[in-house]
Amino acid sequence: MPPTRVVVTGLGATSPVGGDVASTWQALLAGTSGVRHLDDEWAADLPVRIGGRAAVEPAEVLDRVKARRLDRSSQFAMVAADQAWADAGLEDSGLEPERLGVAIASGIGGVTTLLANYDSLLEKGPRRVSPLAVPMLMPNAPAANVSLKYGARAAVHAPTSACASSNEALAMAIDLIRLGRADVVLAGGCEAAMHPLPMAAFANMMALSKTGSEEGGDPTSVSRPWDSARDGFVLGEGGAVLVLESEEHARARGATIYATALGAGISNDAHDIAQPDPEGRGGTRAIQMAMREGDVDPASVVHVNAHATSTPKGDIAEGLMLHTVLGEHVQRCVVTSTKSMTGHLLGGAGALEAVATVMALKERTSPPTINLDDKDPEVDLDIPTEARPLPDGDIVALNNSFGFGGANVAVAFGSA
Repeated sequence: MPPTRVVVTGLGATSPVGGDVASTWQALLAGTSGVRHLDDEWAADLPVRIGGRAAVEPAEVLDRVKARRLDRSSQFAMVAADQAWADAGLEDSGLEPERLGVAIASGIGGVTTLLANYDSLLEKGPRRVSPLAVPMLMPNAPAANVSLKYGARAAVHAPTSACASSNEALAMAIDLIRLGRADVVLAGGCEAAMHPLPMAAFANMMALSKTGSEEGGDPTSVSRPWDSARDGFVLGEGGAVLVLESEEHARARGATIYATALGAGISNDAHDIAQPDPEGRGGTRAIQMAMREGDVDPASVVHVNAHATSTPKGDIAEGLMLHTVLGEHVQRCVVTSTKSMTGHLLGGAGALEAVATVMALKERTSPPTINLDDKDPEVDLDIPTEARPLPDGDIVALNNSFGFGGANVAVAFGSA
């Protein structure tokens, strides 16, 4: 018996370049950067003072009273989930709660809630710690809050695999549907780590680029995947959620289908806590597994939304992976890194890039990679600096995510 076909029927996103999917997609096609100077007082003494702030504050979209009871990461998840739910037309679908699942990830969780309450503890004493602190800061809070709003009573997962977290959530969602445990899953990820402690920590481990923070510097030019001058990623924030659904269920209710979630692959490097395997062996296996699960012919892969964060070693390793898995077909594949515009959303990155991957298939257009002025000679990939049309017919696109701890997750999507 063939595996259950899983399709994408709804999309939601809030990002540094747009408050919803439409505005985010148009900004990506136009090559618009959402990276800017951080003018917060707390950022003044940091070595890095740029980042991809959300284009629309979540508190402007959500009910103000409810928003105050959510960490910023959960706010992003809720905004994206609301959009995806509405886009999928699930409001009056008669979906049974026991057939609805949630898989929403975060790499760090409610770090701003945690640190704000620690400050209150030190400055004002234990009585001033919020009684809501724990349900706000726990890593599964975004998933739990979405499940509460929509009454999801199947499985509710919150994978935490650093920068691969939300792609892992998508992989979990595919499995839940194929195993018959849910008909519909709200899947994605979020992150809200714009705070002096995580930013100082990332900067001190030489992961963040310090370029563009100086007075008069251009923050929009700093995130430059595959460029010879790249020197680290730029932190971003936001969230994205996709509605994944069994094809049978989607067609029975007349849902619009954006794309097919063909398969996912998960592996680990077991190489270093922060650095990727320089030969990309773990990531290669994850991509191969995703393609094998989806019965994907390498010749049908025409687009990759790469993990490519703008770090010296990671960008090279991913190029090696693509050459290994696609072989002679790699030069006919359009590769992009939307992180050049959004910055790196950590645990939310894979989900936001999955939305971009699905839109690329739907619109038959690949977003560009910006700031690629001098491509690293070690990178032998077709990386357009302007939006590029994709071919007609049945095509496949890959979405890659790799994270600290050696986590690797790839998801393969097919055109509808």
